Amino acid sequence: MEPYKLYYWPTIQGRGEFVRLALEEADVPYIDVARGKGGMKAMQELIAGGSDIRAAFAPPVLRAGELLIGQTANILMFLGARHGLAPRAEAGRLWCNQLQLTIADIVGEAHDTHHPISVNMYYEEQARESKARARDFATERIPKYLDYFESVLRANHARGGWIVGSRLSYVDLSLFQLLDGLRYAFPKSMEAYEGRWPGLARLSGRVAARPRVAAYLASKRRLPNNEDDVFRHYPELEQGVRVRPRA
Repeated sequence: MEPYKLYYWPTIQGRGEFVRLALEEADVPYIDVARGKGGMKAMQELIAGGSDIRAAFAPPVLRAGELLIGQTANILMFLGARHGLAPRAEAGRLWCNQLQLTIADIVGEAHDTHHPISVNMYYEEQARESKARARDFATERIPKYLDYFESVLRANHARGGWIVGSRLSYVDLSLFQLLDGLRYAFPKSMEAYEGRWPGLARLSGRVAARPRVAAYLASKRRLPNNEDDVFRHYPELEQGVRVRPRA
């Protein structure tokens, strides 16, 4: 099998990490193109303004033979069907995609806590607005989303403890990544919520313990969280956060 080619920024986890986790769990060969010589130029040719007629708006982009696939959820829907990380039935695949798109929504909101005005401005230029946005995100939005995912997990009565059906799917991998990012960016808030989402906590631990995922997390391929990433830890953004009890 020809290795997949993943095009994503070389110094951050970002949205590309959701794809990397799926590739690692599936145990399929892939090349993280932008981390190699000439990789950034190759990636720029595949995103908006590049030379390819199917240029994606932004990375991540996955090349699978002649296929060129953009958007995280779209890539994962493709990999899920091809590598057993999604149900075979159409309804199950659509349900996975729906959940993944909801994960994309909260990831976007997490990013906007440190860039609430413009991505073309530095964080320091919008720090005041970031405090208000982060306070609302930690107080209102995190529990709204994670309460939802916890309820979905609870409603799945299939054996296995996964969120869709009875087998691990790419959505489980993505929920692990989401929780990991939130714990990094908002450690005090997530600690204050401790015990509110026991199902998600168990799911995250089980994902991290899977042999291929564990090996990846311990490797140099897994980049550390940092303040150039989607999930960023600025201690001042947790000031004034008041965790409310679940209704």
